[in-house]
Order: sequence, then C-alpha cells, then structure tokens
Amino acid sequence: MKKQHWAQQRERGSYWLMRLTMGLNRLLGRRLLSPLLYLIVLYFFVFGGKARKSIWEYQQHLAQWSGRDDLRPSRRRVFRQFMSFADSLLDKLDVWNGKMSLTRMSLDDPAHLCRTLYQEGRGQILVAAHLGNLEVCRALAEVGEQVTINVLVHTKHAEQFNRLLGEAGATHLRLIQVSELDAAVMLQLSERLACGEWLAIAGDRVPLKEGRRARVNFLGQPADFPQGPWLLAGLLQCPVNLIYCLKTDSRYQVFIEAFAERLQWKRSEREQVIQLCAQRYADSLAQRCLSAPLQWFNFYPFWNKDDNKAA
Repeated sequence: MKKQHWAQQRERGSYWLMRLTMGLNRLLGRRLLSPLLYLIVLYFFVFGGKARKSIWEYQQHLAQWSGRDDLRPSRRRVFRQFMSFADSLLDKLDVWNGKMSLTRMSLDDPAHLCRTLYQEGRGQILVAAHLGNLEVCRALAEVGEQVTINVLVHTKHAEQFNRLLGEAGATHLRLIQVSELDAAVMLQLSERLACGEWLAIAGDRVPLKEGRRARVNFLGQPADFPQGPWLLAGLLQCPVNLIYCLKTDSRYQVFIEAFAERLQWKRSEREQVIQLCAQRYADSLAQRCLSAPLQWFNFYPFWNKDDNKAA
C-alpha cells in the first residue's frame, strides 16, 4: 500500500480540525471546550501509534544530540508533548477570535529588523518552523505593526482557510497555495513584496513529490529540508530572516533572527549556497528545539528516509 506524504496526512486534517474547533468554540466557549479538546488529544495519543513513535524519535534525537538525560523520551514526556499541542490549539482559538493581545507577547528582535523594514516599506521573507505557535504572530500583524503577512502553504484548502480566517476576523493574514514556483506565482509574490508585505514560509517541511530538498544534519541525524525558502529568497532578492514563536508559562516570545540581507550566487554555486543555508537553518532550529523541547509539533516520521517515495 502506498504511504501518504505528510501533506495528505496533516493539511487535510488541519482544515477540518480548524472548522470543528471554531464551531465548538462558538457553541461552547473556550472554558467548556478545553476539557473536550484535551479528550480529543488524549484519543489521538492513545490510538495514534505513528504520531507517538515520531515524537519518541524526536525526543530521543534531541536528548542524544544535546547530551541531556532529562530530555530522554518516556511515555510521560511523549504525552506531555501531545498536551502541549492541545494547549497550542486553545491559544489558536484566542488568536482566531481576536483575544490574543500584545500584552501576552514580547518581541525579541535585537537587530530591529521588523521595525526597520516596516518603516522603510520593504517586504521580507520570514522562514518559520512547526515549533511553538506561529499562529500567534497573527496578533503582531493584526494589532501590532499592521503589516500584511502572506503565509505560503502546500495545502489545497488555502481558499477555505482564508474564508475561515476572515470569518474569525483576520484582515492582515493571507494564505497562498504554492505547489510550485512557476512564473505566475513568482510575479504575484514579487508584487506583494514591492507593496511592503511579508512572506512567511515553513523551512522544516519537505515539498510534495520529488520537490527540491537538501540533506542536512539535524539533531545529529541526516534529514531532508526544503530548498524552497532559500531558492525563493535568491530569486526575489529580498531580505530573509528566521522567525520563532515559543511559549513560556502563559506568555509568548517571538524571536526574529537575522539571516541575510539577500542571497546571491553564480549558477555554478547555487546548490552549494542553498545547501549551506539549509544547514544554517537546521542548526538554528535545533537550538530553538532545545529551548522549547515539548513544542515541536511534527507528528509524522520526520527522519523518514522513504518520505520522498511516499507521495
């Protein structure tokens, strides 16, 4: 039987889970929804053997790479990571309903990249990860800098997601389906950057089918990372930086890491430059995982060597 690529497994479910949680939230409210959502995640933990195995593998690699015995996986620690995911879903509800204020957030941007680019009206690419809760950055877009953030996704449900986000009140967040970087997509993205809008793209999900990928070292093990973010930055010739949003207690901290003012290469050097960028990103992501070990939300075999055969 042919295995499904992560996109078929996750993005389809994400759309219907978003519809369900938004509907239940309207009907019950967060207070009554919380225990129900935790029961759903408990069910996911008990019957999701592949997800449990994937998180166990992640925790094991993180512990071995860091040399920290306290991070070694156990049933309790794996379950705590599932519960951390449930907590992030509840926070997403606050974001979708406009209840996430800047008082619950802090921005760590030592180079003042966001403020400078916003004031200059320049666009940028923000490379994100499935670590923490990037949805919270919508609060920054909505009530902070008031800048439009275009999130590049692989899901076929981008239009439905946009409609749901609009119903929830999002006006400065837009999802754009990007299956491949053809001329029409590149023109659209270039125009958005020229208008001072920002592009956000995940740097830790390999593309569908036989898309471009770089084999790098991540948490001491070889893993595939997408070339897309770095290829896109080189073609669009715009600033590219990294963004993480991690939770500590009841507050979120958004980290902006300077990466490059622009990526340039000669044709013969392109693969080497992209490989170096992917490795730099993997190194940064590994350090962030160490600071928030239970906030890694990739519930599929991330180090699956057969993933590119599974699409």
